[in-house]
Amino acid sequence: MNVKDVIKILNGKLVLGEKRLNEEVNSIGATDMMSDILALSEPGMLILTGNTSPQSVRSAIVTDLLGLVFVRGKNIPPETIKMAKDSDLIIIKTDMFMYSACGRLYTEGLRGIDERD
Repeated sequence: MNVKDVIKILNGKLVLGEKRLNEEVNSIGATDMMSDILALSEPGMLILTGNTSPQSVRSAIVTDLLGLVFVRGKNIPPETIKMAKDSDLIIIKTDMFMYSACGRLYTEGLRGIDERD
């Protein structure tokens, strides 16, 4: 599944990363705790989160994530967007709640790192 597919499934909006729409999403995760991103993520992964602080972008950069999906239609601070843009990070925004978004992605076949073959 690629980034464009994820956006469609989540009725999302691409905030950053237009040139990366066709990149493959290796796995998905969901957390509001940046310590979970640091401990349990891998390159090529998208993380769903409600944490729109610049720290979420820092965590994504350190772990070489593909990008972040901000849930619940939250406003994204300008400093978070700037940091993500400077790092070529994909940012997607959806009005869906995290639980529903995860369920839709799971139904469409996208798995977390704990369930991949």
